[in-house]
Amino acid sequence: MLSVGRVVSRAVFGRPASFQARLLASKARNEEKRLKKQAEKEKERAEKDAAKAAAAPAGTKVEKEADPSDPQEYFNMRVRMIEGRRAEGKNPFPHKFNVSISLTDFIEKYKDVKNEEVLENVIVSVAGRVFSKREAGAKLIFYDIHGEGKNLQVLANAKYHKGEDDFATVHGRVRRGDIVGFRGHPTRSKAGELSVLPIETEQLTPCLHMLPHTHFGLKDQETRYRKRYLDLIMNPQVKNKFVVRSQLITFLRRYLDNMGFLEVETPIMNQIAGGATAKPFVTHHNDLKLDLFLRIAPELYHKMLVVGGIDRVYEVGRLFRNEGIDMTHNPEFTTCEFYMAYADYEDVIKITEDLLSSPCNCVNLAEMVHFIHGKYVIEYHPNGQGTEPCYQAKKQQRNERESIIFISSYCSRLTSRLPSSACTCTTASRMCSSASCPRPTPSTLPVKAREALDALCKKHNVDCTEPRTAARLLDKLVGEFLESTFISPTFLIGHPQIMSPLAKWHRSIEGLTERFELFAVTREIANAYTELNDPIIQRERFEQQAKDKDAGDDEAQCVDETFCNALEYGLPPTAGWGMGIDRLSMILTDSNNIKEVLLFPAMRPEDNNKEAEKETPKDSTA
Repeated sequence: MLSVGRVVSRAVFGRPASFQARLLASKARNEEKRLKKQAEKEKERAEKDAAKAAAAPAGTKVEKEADPSDPQEYFNMRVRMIEGRRAEGKNPFPHKFNVSISLTDFIEKYKDVKNEEVLENVIVSVAGRVFSKREAGAKLIFYDIHGEGKNLQVLANAKYHKGEDDFATVHGRVRRGDIVGFRGHPTRSKAGELSVLPIETEQLTPCLHMLPHTHFGLKDQETRYRKRYLDLIMNPQVKNKFVVRSQLITFLRRYLDNMGFLEVETPIMNQIAGGATAKPFVTHHNDLKLDLFLRIAPELYHKMLVVGGIDRVYEVGRLFRNEGIDMTHNPEFTTCEFYMAYADYEDVIKITEDLLSSPCNCVNLAEMVHFIHGKYVIEYHPNGQGTEPCYQAKKQQRNERESIIFISSYCSRLTSRLPSSACTCTTASRMCSSASCPRPTPSTLPVKAREALDALCKKHNVDCTEPRTAARLLDKLVGEFLESTFISPTFLIGHPQIMSPLAKWHRSIEGLTERFELFAVTREIANAYTELNDPIIQRERFEQQAKDKDAGDDEAQCVDETFCNALEYGLPPTAGWGMGIDRLSMILTDSNNIKEVLLFPAMRPEDNNKEAEKETPKDSTA
């Protein structure tokens, strides 16, 4: 039996091209038969309906046929309606409809109309998507139309109807989801609902699919993220999150413009993936016959501009990192980065406070949080709205600034000493006496750090994928034990040099850098440091990163000769700052999933099995 199976296998797979062609031809024939059979059934149904209508005695009321409940049959019904109108010589998709007033302006302008009053001397034209349709007999139909984030009732009465087609025909073809234009009089119903009483109704765009039932709505997250258009139709309030996101970016740009920053654009495709520690996406340039990397950070370009004399630059743009997808990570995301000559990280801390919460004299505007929400305290639900816990992030005075020193907080949380090989501390004991320990020799320093941190991760069951370098292990420990405690806005400062290859060394504490990360409600919002401008030391750090890359660390950086050459021309003392727009949008909209603040987030293919589609935390960094 086995030998026969092998022979059959060779016979089938030995001619893949011809076999595939026959298979495709067979599928095409089967599909043609199916469509032909379906068309015959639809034709028979239409003939029966026509015969039934013709046989009915004059004056007999013909019962209206209910819409099919099967989605495919509903789709076919709508297509038949469109083709029928085309056959009559009419355009089912008109090119233009003159809207004389928006729904927002209509509601404001005619808010004082009294109950059952009809302004017959006023004619307006409005349009929107039909969200619901309610028939109160053959000659009275109520519509709710949505548009511009507003909804308006349309009270269609046969008494006022004018036009080529009769009332029943015009309104008989309108379904939920259709985009319809109405020309008529402002009025208010007996129940007190502001309405339009149409004299003319025009179907502008038919909707071919059934909308979800208004009672149940659209709640499934997977469908909402994959079909954002349907999500916005069924859940108009979702738009508010993207309005907040837009306000955030507008405020940020205005703030930096008023401080004298110049907005710039830098390349998306690069020959070297630099400026951050992350795994890049790779693409290929056909004409140059060259592999290129989608940028993981614009940092190096910005600093080259500062070298060139543009002392203050910023960019709001997309970054791409080939890492995991989870509740807080998306492969492409938006950031704002700025670089400011003759400033250090302390100056940038003050700017960050001014930008987000503290009263600011730089712009004649309220602070960002107050500008968007009208208050300084915001609530955030990490497990989703309506669940516990509920974090409250509130404004703090500058003299109450909460700054957590990296090493001392690390030691107290883990009740363990940070290896001196990770921070090479001499005066770090000023911050935490438990961090002081015998200093290893330079040759054993990296090995000792990695071994000690690896042991801590194993002891506390902290997951870290390969390569388990000292920097990656330390980052995972900090994420597990420190970041989860930062509720109110908190600056984490004093990072070891092994975690910050582009940051300048601390001016008073050996082994540390002048860097801070800003957290709120356990989420990282911003990252900044005094920039390293010593070209010799920068090259040494790049070379160490290159060694890490050769050892298997896909996220390590390469030596960027162009950037090193620019530094050799002289970079003034400079501070750099980066903020994740997506993360901040999550906080300001109380969203616990990054997909909620991305209009079209990255999704796994729909044909993947359901287990693979479950959201699970990934080992990645933003």
